[in-house]
Amino acid sequence: MGQTLTVQSLNIRIITLSDRAAAGEYEDLSGPEIEKLLSAGLESTPWRAAFERILIPDDADQLKQQIEQAKKDGVDVIFTTGGTGIGPRDITPDVVAALLDREIPGIMEFIRMKHGERLPSALLSRSVAGTMGETLVYTLPGSIKAVREYTAEILRTLPHSLLMIQGIDAH
Repeated sequence: MGQTLTVQSLNIRIITLSDRAAAGEYEDLSGPEIEKLLSAGLESTPWRAAFERILIPDDADQLKQQIEQAKKDGVDVIFTTGGTGIGPRDITPDVVAALLDREIPGIMEFIRMKHGERLPSALLSRSVAGTMGETLVYTLPGSIKAVREYTAEILRTLPHSLLMIQGIDAH
């Protein structure tokens, strides 16, 4: 007989970094888009996600504090959006990389190469992915288009990553 999948809860925190959105100059669109895409993408998996979204300016200290708090809170997956480019206020990959236990370079390298062939500016993204204890961390660019491209690829590996980080051999 087939194996019954047990529904598991998944805590996901989405941190948007944007000076202008944090100042109320415009609405954060990328954070809600990540939540929408993940909700839809996880429907056919045994995970049911609870989301928390946080909006902060492009500030290294605030980002570090938010990432460390998420780990303390036992968040399963952290997504950041914004601040992954090469501009003077783009600090997200630098802050996050310093907090990771292990980097997972392949996913971000693949995304850059896949989309950079069509759109060379995609090669300027410095996005990183990795683990902090049993927490997965992904840094995404801030544009809606990039969020859609990155999330689609991350969703292809997320179920297996969740099993692996919990020490479950699903090979």
